[in-house]
Amino acid sequence: MFARIKTAYNRNGSERRYLQICESRREEGKVRQKVLCNLGRVEDLQDGKLDDLIRSLAKFSQNLAVVSAAEDLFADWSKEYGPTMVFRRLWEKLGLHEIINQLVDETEMSIDVQEAVFCMVLNRLIEPTSKLGVNDWKEDVYRPQFDSLKLHHFYRAIDFLDENKDAIEQKLFYRHTDLFSGQLDLVFFDTTSTYVEGSAGAFDLLDYGHSKDHRPDRLQVMIGLLMSRDGMPIAHHLFPGNTPDTEAFMEAIRDLKQRFNVQRVIVVGDRGMMGKRTLDLLEELKLQYILGVRMRSIKLAPEIIADPSPYVTVEEKDNLKVKEVTLNNNRYIVCLNEEEAKRDVIVRKRIEEKLRKKLEHGSLKDLVGNSEYKRYLNVVEEAATINEEKLKQAELFDGLYILQTNTELPTAEVATAYKDLWQIERAFRNLKSTLDLRPVFHWTEKRIAGHIMLCFLALVVEIKFQKLLMECGSEYGYTEVIRALRKVHIVNLKVKNSEHLVRTEVHGAAAVAFKAVGARVPDRVQTINR
Repeated sequence: MFARIKTAYNRNGSERRYLQICESRREEGKVRQKVLCNLGRVEDLQDGKLDDLIRSLAKFSQNLAVVSAAEDLFADWSKEYGPTMVFRRLWEKLGLHEIINQLVDETEMSIDVQEAVFCMVLNRLIEPTSKLGVNDWKEDVYRPQFDSLKLHHFYRAIDFLDENKDAIEQKLFYRHTDLFSGQLDLVFFDTTSTYVEGSAGAFDLLDYGHSKDHRPDRLQVMIGLLMSRDGMPIAHHLFPGNTPDTEAFMEAIRDLKQRFNVQRVIVVGDRGMMGKRTLDLLEELKLQYILGVRMRSIKLAPEIIADPSPYVTVEEKDNLKVKEVTLNNNRYIVCLNEEEAKRDVIVRKRIEEKLRKKLEHGSLKDLVGNSEYKRYLNVVEEAATINEEKLKQAELFDGLYILQTNTELPTAEVATAYKDLWQIERAFRNLKSTLDLRPVFHWTEKRIAGHIMLCFLALVVEIKFQKLLMECGSEYGYTEVIRALRKVHIVNLKVKNSEHLVRTEVHGAAAVAFKAVGARVPDRVQTINR
């Protein structure tokens, strides 16, 4: 349909113009126009009647109704809102805002350090970037307190975190004894490394060493992490990049005893922590321990494994069986995973087959350079033979690992406590992936240490949030919740002479996040008073 003007002529030659509504139709192969409605003479409709008619008809058109309403409505901007609300609530629930503000009050700093740290932690949790990137990223996140933050505030806040690392960790620990299971009975410790990108210069903290990132060409720093039984981070320690695991472990344990004033604690450490000096230190500090034993380096291992004591099933689903052996006044727990044993047999058989084939062709150089092959070889000058004794000895260790402990815990509890060490490994994975710890782009040790402390705080917040999601029975995973939260925006709408903030809908996983942290979903419309 369309509108047209039909012109007619009076006898005196003057014009009469009529407004008509017409439609085109095809009849007998020809296009013909049919008048559907005569609206009247044009001059009679030009005194406002035509405008009224158009407005009245627009009510029956969906698109025109929207266009009409939009004439008085303008969306100025839209910013992420969900993550800010949820994680700010959790930040305050943990007391981090008060802890940092108390420490800032003891200085002469005039910038809002606490807000700058929260902004960077939020960035770590959602979309990790550099400090320069944070300065741009915050423009797309709704929190008015971020508006006053400048780039140099972030760098000063990083320096503050380095200067106050120990105090923040202690205050956080003592503030939340319930968060850390009331008493510190089990402590897990493990180490990792992270490398520095670019030319960072020569510092005491940075050195070349065994890289757990598989980047031996980069200067690195070692990080030791202490966690409670329920997987909450307690503290972290930085060591030069070439520090052995045992040295890092010993220093962290001394610090644990002194700084947190613990009376009874059971330290759980991986096989890399085991050694005579480690055991001597733990005995000196009167600490109990559960440590993994390097089976192939302990002479008593075959005797421990051969003990006739029967295995007892601990966990059916994980195929975990244990037996206790006392030898030379030391208490050992032998752990057996029968499924893992089957896999070990298959792997060893494959190595043996490859060895025999390669020895037939005389490719000695390739064999000696491969650590998997080398341990099963006898090499004399240019000749190599398979060490049948070592192959036979390897069978003893299939699916097994040994723990040494001075605790009085039941055998099964010792085994499950050590198995829980996976929580700290998961924490390191979070640091390096979700929180984007590596690589580090800062060029001074102070900034490197401050950056790692920032990641530590983000790890505390993330792990606590994951626990709260589990406690409220969430069917959604952490990543799914974050994705849903990021879809919750706040939109700045201007309606005629008034301005409003309008929240987008909160559904599913996003709603669960608000529930988990005990935060009320904010009102959908908020008026801005100028």
